[in-house]
Amino acid sequence: MGQPGLNRRHFLGAAGGLVTAASLGFAALGSGADALATGARTRVRYWNLFQGGDGANQVAMVDAFRKAFPGTAVKDSTLTWGGPYYTKLAMAAAGNRAPDLAVMHQGRVPGFAPGRLLDPWDTGLLAEYGVREADFNPVLWKRGVVDGELYALPLDIHVQLCFYRKDVCRRAGLLDSAGRLPAVTSTDDWFAVLKEARKQLKRGQQTLGLHANDQNFCWWFFVAFYQQLGGTYFDAAQTDLTFDTGKATEVLEFFRKHVTDGYVTPGETDAEAFLAGSPFTWEGNWSVPYFTGEKVDYGAQPLPAVFGTPATHAESHSFVLPHRAGRGGAADEGAYRLAAYMVTHATTWALGGHIPAYLPTFEDPGYRELTPQNEYSRPAMDHQANEPHIWFAGSTGILAQRLGPVIASSNLGSTAPDKAARRLKSLLEQLLAAKNPMTGRTAAQELKGAAA
Repeated sequence: MGQPGLNRRHFLGAAGGLVTAASLGFAALGSGADALATGARTRVRYWNLFQGGDGANQVAMVDAFRKAFPGTAVKDSTLTWGGPYYTKLAMAAAGNRAPDLAVMHQGRVPGFAPGRLLDPWDTGLLAEYGVREADFNPVLWKRGVVDGELYALPLDIHVQLCFYRKDVCRRAGLLDSAGRLPAVTSTDDWFAVLKEARKQLKRGQQTLGLHANDQNFCWWFFVAFYQQLGGTYFDAAQTDLTFDTGKATEVLEFFRKHVTDGYVTPGETDAEAFLAGSPFTWEGNWSVPYFTGEKVDYGAQPLPAVFGTPATHAESHSFVLPHRAGRGGAADEGAYRLAAYMVTHATTWALGGHIPAYLPTFEDPGYRELTPQNEYSRPAMDHQANEPHIWFAGSTGILAQRLGPVIASSNLGSTAPDKAARRLKSLLEQLLAAKNPMTGRTAAQELKGAAA
């Protein structure tokens, strides 16, 4: 199975976002230095997993911080994206060798032993640096809270989108008077759109990029459409499953129909096919600078609300404090200063397609004028489909590793959708009974421990 980290690294050009930032007159970018400055009064070690265009934008933001706060030296280290990053971060925190500040996907927080491997944020100190709960989407802020304490300070949300080529859709008569794709509210509407678009294609071109055999995208798309149907996973105590195999089957049948009706070519390189003229592809918002850099006339919207209720998969890059014995002092304050600066100066980050979590940036006219961000950012922020808040969830985590291949097998026809749905339920039951290797406790036991 391909991994979305490869998609980011290969697709995102470092220059695109930085050039755009300069042309729009946003905050000055730094020199690119990455070593500890000599003579600085405070030194902060910062780990992240950003590569490609995301990495270039992150470096620009850290450099801007260095210029604004020359008394704080930042040693920023970029580690391998995905599982290896989280393994190294956990080992560092367990061995009291952790950095002062790190990035974490918000969905990973419940599994990272908050209180053991992560230290909580002091919201009073954050407020001194201009970061307050009221300046964030409430759902996003609360997902970073465990047992009443904030462990994940959100930088963004990143979402799955429906990218569409305006040239093809215009020829098919699918665009409205504003030049955008009208909303669809049923599976019939959606397949009617695909049918009209396909009439404009050459033989052999696929109509939609679905990442039909990629375990991560399969899981992310499932989360979105299952939530559109009102599907849930576990009860509040995380002792019993509430997973609905009927709704799951409906989602899987919807995915499978794209393949059986010839709209999707399994194994196709979907982003490249989109550049070559395929009218639609479902991709993460991190593909925005790639498509923009290729001068494609395109739009981007949240995944279509084919089951009536809008919802598109969303995750969040967040800042965390890996556990350090005796945390405090100048380095700790430097970590707060750096995280607060990054969150409140995230316009450069938004150029990579990510939606800023900090509402003053989200509402800033400079951000609201960005295209195609102004088409998808508000509905995506308002209609997030998140993975369950449980220890085995989170970006490229256990849920995607275990459930993604089952969804892919249904997409490709090797497993019937109803059988795949029952398999998903069985795997969820196994995970619910399993113990978090970082704590030795089941999900239910962790909830009870947090409440004690």
